[in-house]
Amino acid sequence: MTKSKNPLAKTGAALAGGDWKTRLSCLILGFGQLLRGQFVKGIAYLATEIAFIWYMVSFGGKYLSKFSTLGTVATEKKNRITVYGDNSFLILLFSILTIILIAFFIVLWYLNLQDNYKQQEILKAGGTLPTNKKVLASLLDENFDKTLLALPLTGIFIFTVLPILFMICIAFTNYDKTHQPPTNLFTWVGFENFRNLFSFGSTGIGRTFFSVLGWTLVWAFFATFIDYFLGLLVALLINKKGIKLKKLWRTILVITIAVPQFVSLLYIYKMFANDGLVNAYLMKWGVIANPIQFWVDPMLARITIIVVNIWIGIPYMMLIATGLLMNIPDSLYESAKIDGASPFQMFKSITLPYILFVTGPFLLTQFIGNLNNFNVIYLLTKGQPLSLGMAENAGKTDLLVTWLYKMTVTDTNYKMAAVIGIMVFAVTAITSLIAYNALPSVKDEGGFQ
Repeated sequence: MTKSKNPLAKTGAALAGGDWKTRLSCLILGFGQLLRGQFVKGIAYLATEIAFIWYMVSFGGKYLSKFSTLGTVATEKKNRITVYGDNSFLILLFSILTIILIAFFIVLWYLNLQDNYKQQEILKAGGTLPTNKKVLASLLDENFDKTLLALPLTGIFIFTVLPILFMICIAFTNYDKTHQPPTNLFTWVGFENFRNLFSFGSTGIGRTFFSVLGWTLVWAFFATFIDYFLGLLVALLINKKGIKLKKLWRTILVITIAVPQFVSLLYIYKMFANDGLVNAYLMKWGVIANPIQFWVDPMLARITIIVVNIWIGIPYMMLIATGLLMNIPDSLYESAKIDGASPFQMFKSITLPYILFVTGPFLLTQFIGNLNNFNVIYLLTKGQPLSLGMAENAGKTDLLVTWLYKMTVTDTNYKMAAVIGIMVFAVTAITSLIAYNALPSVKDEGGFQ
């Protein structure tokens, strides 16, 4: 057998050196295995090929044939009778599914050919092939990983991979509220949506996109690092020797985690409204003459959101930091005290490096989570206040993810929502890679001892 790892070279070698059983199995999958007594493998390959041919002839082929146009015949009513035509949505969805199944079948064809060639070489060398009972038993032994992962991988493909590919394709169509299948079909428009996103003209939304992107990055930065360092500070204060009622202070902070965000954030929204408790008491005490526009003034709304998020985020970091602080050896602090180090120097040289080293991946996770933090923004402001200078119903406190949601649910502008979704992925991926490679725990895994 060839030792080349190139699939094309291995395929060529199998076709060139294979006997008639191996070559015939290129047309009829499993044929060679059946003739060699490998009935389990042979039936499995043959059944898969029959199922694939049936799918392509009865279902997949008709959708794939319309993939280039996404349909040309719209559903309409004639003499009060609905005459159903093409459905662009289903054509795109099942075409993607069919293309993936074709790719899967090609891989299966390759594996079938290689398995036939391998069996041929074993028999040629005077060896024996495993029995059908042993092949079945291997599914619970050396091949148990394949058996165990079959169902999860199928679920990932159906519920994750397929929707992502579908969303990417939608970004290259004109699918919006004026192109709703089956009555109004949508079709391919190439890179028009991306040009619109990065266009700063009267018809483009470039200014809005970069404005929302800028606020998204600013929000993620402050929401992550303010919560991180304040949570660490609270943990240090509570764990400091001499502090009484430590369990009580931790319990009070943990209560904010126990209360569902849906309840607490909506309550806070009402508290800071123009007629809410905060403005009511400030006016009652004579501190202000008119209500403070917490959710109306754009800058004040953003600051309020960041402050509210501090109340939500500190308890998580406090709990994590508390566990880490208990694991720092006391001998390090004792040695530092003997050397005359001050409390700040011990924090700077011992506590902070250790915490940063251990929690680096968590910090990155928090940052990425805040880039896509839908709950805090939408439950507090729904992206408001709105601005006439921002396109597609975007607000001054909208993140990319909340803007995407509004485009999809409120405006049914699926084409631009798909483009924004791709941009969210790009921003998340780029920031993740840059930040991940800068983490101390990644650059020097054994650095902190």
